[in-house]
Amino acid sequence: MDLASERASILVEALPYIRAFFGKTVVIKYGGSAMTDPFLRKMVATDITLLRYVGMNPVIVHGGGKEITHLMKRLGKEPVFVNGLRVTDAETAEIAEMVLTGKVNKEIVSLINQSGGKAIGLSGKDACLITAAKLQPEKCCSSGEKCPAVDLGYVGAVTKMDPGVIDVIVGAGFIPVISPVAADTKGATLNINADHLAGSLSCALRADKLIMLTDVEGIMDDPEDLSSLMEELTIDEVKEMTEDGRIARGMIPKVEACVTALQGGVERTHIIDGRRPHSLLLEMFTDKGIGTMILK
Repeated sequence: MDLASERASILVEALPYIRAFFGKTVVIKYGGSAMTDPFLRKMVATDITLLRYVGMNPVIVHGGGKEITHLMKRLGKEPVFVNGLRVTDAETAEIAEMVLTGKVNKEIVSLINQSGGKAIGLSGKDACLITAAKLQPEKCCSSGEKCPAVDLGYVGAVTKMDPGVIDVIVGAGFIPVISPVAADTKGATLNINADHLAGSLSCALRADKLIMLTDVEGIMDDPEDLSSLMEELTIDEVKEMTEDGRIARGMIPKVEACVTALQGGVERTHIIDGRRPHSLLLEMFTDKGIGTMILK
Protein backbone atom coordinates (compact mmCIF):
# COMPACT_ATOMS: atom_id res chain seq x y z
CA MET A 1 0.00 0.00 0.00
CA ASP A 2 1.43 3.38 -1.00
CA LEU A 3 1.54 6.33 1.41
CA ALA A 4 -1.49 8.09 -0.07
CA SER A 5 -3.63 4.96 0.20
CA GLU A 6 -2.48 4.41 3.78
CA ARG A 7 -3.52 7.93 4.72
CA ALA A 8 -6.90 7.40 3.07
CA SER A 9 -7.37 4.17 5.05
CA ILE A 10 -6.66 6.06 8.29
CA LEU A 11 -9.37 8.61 7.43
CA VAL A 12 -11.85 5.84 6.61
CA GLU A 13 -11.11 4.15 9.95
CA ALA A 14 -11.79 7.44 11.74
CA LEU A 15 -15.11 8.11 9.98
CA PRO A 16 -17.39 6.01 12.27
CA TYR A 17 -15.94 7.74 15.34
CA ILE A 18 -16.28 11.20 13.83
CA ARG A 19 -19.90 10.41 13.01
CA ALA A 20 -20.60 8.93 16.47
CA PHE A 21 -19.19 11.90 18.38
CA PHE A 22 -20.24 14.72 16.06
CA GLY A 23 -21.77 17.45 18.23
CA LYS A 24 -20.92 15.57 21.44
CA THR A 25 -19.02 16.97 24.44
CA VAL A 26 -15.67 15.50 25.45
CA VAL A 27 -14.09 16.69 28.72
CA ILE A 28 -10.29 16.41 28.71
CA LYS A 29 -8.25 16.62 31.91
CA TYR A 30 -4.92 18.06 30.74
CA GLY A 31 -1.87 17.55 32.95
CA GLY A 32 1.41 15.74 33.43
CA SER A 33 4.24 15.72 30.89
CA ALA A 34 1.83 16.59 28.09
CA MET A 35 1.51 20.01 29.70
CA THR A 36 5.21 20.65 30.41
CA ASP A 37 7.06 19.13 27.44
CA PRO A 38 7.19 21.74 24.61
CA PHE A 39 6.81 19.14 21.84
CA LEU A 40 3.83 17.44 23.49
CA ARG A 41 2.19 20.77 24.38
CA LYS A 42 1.98 21.75 20.72
CA MET A 43 0.78 18.29 19.73
CA VAL A 44 -2.03 18.27 22.31
CA ALA A 45 -3.13 21.75 21.22
CA THR A 46 -3.27 20.53 17.61
CA ASP A 47 -5.26 17.43 18.59
CA ILE A 48 -7.77 19.53 20.55
CA THR A 49 -8.17 21.89 17.59
CA LEU A 50 -8.76 18.95 15.24
CA LEU A 51 -11.47 17.55 17.54
CA ARG A 52 -13.29 20.87 17.31
CA TYR A 53 -12.99 21.10 13.53
CA VAL A 54 -14.48 17.63 12.98
CA GLY A 55 -17.55 18.64 14.98
CA MET A 56 -16.82 17.62 18.57
CA ASN A 57 -16.99 19.93 21.57
CA PRO A 58 -13.80 19.57 23.62
CA VAL A 59 -13.79 21.16 27.08
CA ILE A 60 -10.38 21.36 28.77
CA VAL A 61 -9.67 21.25 32.52
CA HIS A 62 -6.00 21.72 33.35
CA GLY A 63 -3.76 21.31 36.36
CA GLY A 64 -0.45 22.99 37.10
CA GLY A 65 0.91 21.63 40.37
CA LYS A 66 4.54 21.56 39.22
CA GLU A 67 4.41 25.23 38.24
CA ILE A 68 2.85 26.17 41.59
CA THR A 69 5.59 24.30 43.45
CA HIS A 70 8.28 25.98 41.35
CA LEU A 71 7.02 29.49 42.10
CA MET A 72 6.52 28.70 45.79
CA LYS A 73 10.15 27.64 46.10
CA ARG A 74 11.30 30.75 44.24
CA LEU A 75 9.39 32.80 46.81
CA GLY A 76 10.91 30.87 49.73
CA LYS A 77 7.86 28.73 50.58
CA GLU A 78 8.28 24.98 51.03
CA PRO A 79 5.31 22.96 49.69
CA VAL A 80 3.58 20.58 52.12
CA PHE A 81 1.31 17.74 50.98
CA VAL A 82 -1.15 15.53 52.87
CA ASN A 83 -2.50 12.47 51.03
CA GLY A 84 -1.51 14.07 47.74
CA LEU A 85 -3.26 17.39 48.45
CA ARG A 86 -1.33 20.62 48.87
CA VAL A 87 -1.67 22.37 52.25
CA THR A 88 -2.74 25.83 51.13
CA ASP A 89 -2.56 28.92 53.31
CA ALA A 90 -3.85 32.30 52.11
CA GLU A 91 -0.55 33.21 50.44
CA THR A 92 -0.30 29.85 48.68
CA ALA A 93 -3.88 30.22 47.42
CA GLU A 94 -2.89 33.55 45.91
CA ILE A 95 0.17 31.97 44.28
CA ALA A 96 -1.95 29.10 42.92
CA GLU A 97 -4.45 31.48 41.36
CA MET A 98 -1.69 33.54 39.74
CA VAL A 99 -0.02 30.45 38.29
CA LEU A 100 -3.12 28.51 37.23
CA THR A 101 -5.38 31.28 35.97
CA GLY A 102 -2.87 33.97 35.04
CA LYS A 103 -0.07 31.87 33.51
CA VAL A 104 -0.84 28.23 32.72
CA ASN A 105 -4.38 28.86 31.50
CA LYS A 106 -3.33 31.59 29.09
CA GLU A 107 -0.42 29.53 27.77
CA ILE A 108 -2.82 26.71 26.85
CA VAL A 109 -5.27 29.16 25.28
CA SER A 110 -2.46 30.69 23.22
CA LEU A 111 -1.22 27.29 22.00
CA ILE A 112 -4.70 26.25 20.85
CA ASN A 113 -5.16 29.58 19.09
CA GLN A 114 -1.79 29.17 17.36
CA SER A 115 -2.96 25.74 16.15
CA GLY A 116 -5.96 27.32 14.42
CA GLY A 117 -8.53 26.86 17.16
CA LYS A 118 -10.42 29.53 19.09
CA ALA A 119 -9.96 29.05 22.81
CA ILE A 120 -11.23 31.06 25.77
CA GLY A 121 -9.73 30.78 29.26
CA LEU A 122 -11.91 30.63 32.36
CA SER A 123 -11.60 29.90 36.05
CA GLY A 124 -14.32 28.56 38.29
CA LYS A 125 -15.01 32.12 39.39
CA ASP A 126 -16.21 33.25 35.97
CA ALA A 127 -19.99 33.57 35.68
CA CYS A 128 -20.35 31.56 38.92
CA LEU A 129 -19.24 28.46 37.03
CA ILE A 130 -18.13 26.71 40.24
CA THR A 131 -19.02 27.25 43.88
CA ALA A 132 -16.79 25.39 46.31
CA ALA A 133 -16.37 24.75 50.02
CA LYS A 134 -13.29 23.96 52.09
CA LEU A 135 -12.38 20.31 52.39
CA GLN A 136 -12.57 18.75 55.83
CA PRO A 137 -9.21 18.23 57.59
CA GLU A 138 -7.23 15.27 56.25
CA LYS A 139 -5.41 12.73 58.39
CA CYS A 140 -1.71 12.20 57.73
CA CYS A 141 -1.84 8.42 58.08
CA SER A 142 -4.25 5.64 57.43
CA SER A 143 -4.76 4.51 61.03
CA GLY A 144 -3.84 5.12 64.65
CA GLU A 145 -5.31 7.33 67.35
CA LYS A 146 -2.24 9.56 67.42
CA CYS A 147 -2.59 10.48 63.76
CA PRO A 148 -3.62 14.17 63.76
CA ALA A 149 -6.04 15.76 61.34
CA VAL A 150 -4.43 18.50 59.25
CA ASP A 151 -6.32 21.57 58.08
CA LEU A 152 -5.55 21.82 54.37
CA GLY A 153 -6.48 25.48 54.36
CA TYR A 154 -7.83 26.94 51.13
CA VAL A 155 -8.37 23.63 49.34
CA GLY A 156 -11.88 23.21 48.01
CA ALA A 157 -14.40 20.70 46.74
CA VAL A 158 -17.15 21.50 44.26
CA THR A 159 -20.54 22.08 45.90
CA LYS A 160 -22.41 23.69 43.00
CA MET A 161 -21.84 24.09 39.28
CA ASP A 162 -23.55 26.33 36.72
CA PRO A 163 -22.20 25.38 33.27
CA GLY A 164 -24.27 28.00 31.43
CA VAL A 165 -21.23 30.04 30.43
CA ILE A 166 -19.60 26.94 28.92
CA ASP A 167 -22.75 26.19 26.90
CA VAL A 168 -22.62 29.73 25.49
CA ILE A 169 -18.91 29.50 24.65
CA VAL A 170 -19.20 26.08 23.01
CA GLY A 171 -22.32 27.14 21.10
CA ALA A 172 -20.38 30.06 19.64
CA GLY A 173 -17.67 27.74 18.34
CA PHE A 174 -15.02 28.33 21.01
CA ILE A 175 -13.02 25.87 23.12
CA PRO A 176 -13.29 26.47 26.90
CA VAL A 177 -10.09 26.04 28.93
CA ILE A 178 -10.79 25.96 32.67
CA SER A 179 -8.37 26.44 35.56
CA PRO A 180 -9.22 24.67 38.86
CA VAL A 181 -9.70 27.82 40.94
CA ALA A 182 -13.05 28.78 42.47
CA ALA A 183 -14.58 30.74 45.34
CA ASP A 184 -16.77 29.78 48.28
CA THR A 185 -20.05 31.49 49.13
CA LYS A 186 -18.15 34.27 50.92
CA GLY A 187 -15.78 34.91 48.02
CA ALA A 188 -12.66 33.22 49.45
CA THR A 189 -10.39 31.73 46.79
CA LEU A 190 -10.09 27.92 46.86
CA ASN A 191 -7.77 25.63 44.92
CA ILE A 192 -9.53 22.50 43.61
CA ASN A 193 -8.00 19.21 42.54
CA ALA A 194 -8.16 19.31 38.73
CA ASP A 195 -8.98 15.59 38.42
CA HIS A 196 -11.98 15.91 40.71
CA LEU A 197 -13.10 19.05 38.90
CA ALA A 198 -12.97 17.27 35.54
CA GLY A 199 -15.18 14.49 36.88
CA SER A 200 -17.77 16.88 38.30
CA LEU A 201 -17.76 19.08 35.20
CA SER A 202 -18.30 16.14 32.85
CA CYS A 203 -21.47 15.32 34.82
CA ALA A 204 -22.74 18.91 34.73
CA LEU A 205 -22.17 19.10 30.96
CA ARG A 206 -23.64 15.62 30.36
CA ALA A 207 -20.48 14.81 28.44
CA ASP A 208 -20.20 11.65 26.37
CA LYS A 209 -16.56 11.07 27.31
CA LEU A 210 -14.08 11.99 30.01
CA ILE A 211 -10.42 11.57 29.05
CA MET A 212 -7.65 11.85 31.66
CA LEU A 213 -4.16 12.51 30.30
CA THR A 214 -1.53 11.00 32.61
CA ASP A 215 2.15 10.04 32.73
CA VAL A 216 1.48 6.29 32.70
CA GLU A 217 0.04 3.97 30.05
CA GLY A 218 -3.08 3.31 32.12
CA ILE A 219 -4.05 1.15 35.10
CA MET A 220 -1.85 -1.90 35.66
CA ASP A 221 -3.05 -5.16 37.25
CA ASP A 222 0.44 -5.31 38.77
CA PRO A 223 1.87 -1.80 39.28
CA GLU A 224 5.39 -3.23 38.97
CA ASP A 225 4.65 -4.93 35.62
CA LEU A 226 4.16 -2.53 32.74
CA SER A 227 2.90 -5.38 30.55
CA SER A 228 -0.15 -5.89 32.82
CA LEU A 229 -2.17 -3.00 31.38
CA MET A 230 -5.91 -3.35 32.04
CA GLU A 231 -7.65 -2.20 28.87
CA GLU A 232 -11.15 -2.20 30.36
CA LEU A 233 -12.46 -2.05 33.94
CA THR A 234 -15.78 -1.60 35.72
CA ILE A 235 -16.47 0.61 38.74
CA ASP A 236 -16.57 -2.44 41.01
CA GLU A 237 -13.21 -3.69 39.72
CA VAL A 238 -11.67 -0.25 40.21
CA LYS A 239 -12.91 -0.09 43.81
CA GLU A 240 -11.45 -3.54 44.50
CA MET A 241 -8.07 -2.51 43.04
CA THR A 242 -8.06 0.65 45.15
CA GLU A 243 -8.81 -1.30 48.33
CA ASP A 244 -6.03 -3.82 47.74
CA GLY A 245 -3.48 -1.13 46.85
CA ARG A 246 -3.02 -1.78 43.14
CA ILE A 247 -4.44 1.69 42.48
CA ALA A 248 -2.57 4.17 44.68
CA ARG A 249 -1.10 7.64 45.02
CA GLY A 250 -1.73 9.96 42.06
CA MET A 251 -3.92 7.46 40.25
CA ILE A 252 -6.54 7.59 43.02
CA PRO A 253 -8.01 11.05 42.22
CA LYS A 254 -8.07 10.17 38.51
CA VAL A 255 -10.02 7.00 39.19
CA GLU A 256 -12.32 8.86 41.60
CA ALA A 257 -13.03 11.40 38.85
CA CYS A 258 -13.91 8.61 36.42
CA VAL A 259 -16.27 6.99 38.94
CA THR A 260 -17.94 10.36 39.63
CA ALA A 261 -18.44 10.90 35.91
CA LEU A 262 -19.87 7.43 35.29
CA GLN A 263 -22.26 7.69 38.24
CA GLY A 264 -23.33 11.08 36.90
CA GLY A 265 -24.31 9.73 33.50
CA VAL A 266 -21.12 9.88 31.41
CA GLU A 267 -20.98 6.75 29.25
CA ARG A 268 -17.21 6.21 28.96
CA THR A 269 -14.13 7.38 30.80
CA HIS A 270 -10.53 6.86 29.75
CA ILE A 271 -7.13 7.11 31.43
CA ILE A 272 -4.46 7.40 28.74
CA ASP A 273 -0.76 8.14 28.40
CA GLY A 274 -0.35 11.82 27.51
CA ARG A 275 3.35 11.22 26.79
CA ARG A 276 2.41 9.28 23.67
CA PRO A 277 2.27 11.51 20.54
CA HIS A 278 -1.29 12.22 19.41
CA SER A 279 -2.72 10.14 22.25
CA LEU A 280 -6.05 11.98 22.05
CA LEU A 281 -6.48 11.15 18.37
CA LEU A 282 -5.48 7.52 18.91
CA GLU A 283 -8.12 7.19 21.61
CA MET A 284 -10.87 8.99 19.71
CA PHE A 285 -10.38 7.78 16.15
CA THR A 286 -8.86 4.28 16.10
CA ASP A 287 -10.39 0.82 16.52
CA LYS A 288 -8.09 -0.29 19.33
CA GLY A 289 -7.82 2.91 21.39
CA ILE A 290 -5.18 3.17 24.11
CA GLY A 291 -4.91 3.19 27.89
CA THR A 292 -7.63 2.01 30.27
CA MET A 293 -11.35 2.49 29.73
CA ILE A 294 -13.54 2.47 32.85
CA LEU A 295 -17.21 1.63 32.34
CA LYS A 296 -20.17 1.69 34.71
